Amino acid sequence: QVQLVESGGGLVHPGGSLSLSCVPAENIKTPLVMGWYRRTSSDKQRAFVASMTRGGSTTYAEFAKGRFTISRDNTKNTVTLQMNNLTPEDTAVYYCNAEDGRFLGTKYETDYWGQGTQVTVAS
Repeated sequence: QVQLVESGGGLVHPGGSLSLSCVPAENIKTPLVMGWYRRTSSDKQRAFVASMTRGGSTTYAEFAKGRFTISRDNTKNTVTLQMNNLTPEDTAVYYCNAEDGRFLGTKYETDYWGQGTQVTVAS
């Protein structure tokens, strides 16, 4: 499985901003979808944050609308999440995801993940 590598997490004050980046550890075919998920300390599973298709269509979770912006570079196969006006509720581990190929019922045959990057929003 190809590893995705996230970066950009850290400690930020409420109202602040962070930009997360994700890059594949090796060359890959441009994924159909690239996106971001997150998991808080109390979550049992990762929650969807935002995604962008290869063609540029974006989808955002309700909590991300108006605050987060996803972008990707189909040449480098990188994806970025710009997060503004952060709140303590945004504290979580943020994971990069890439999907491609056939849908197998629960996931795509290509489903790559990173190890996550910690975002902590606190005074």
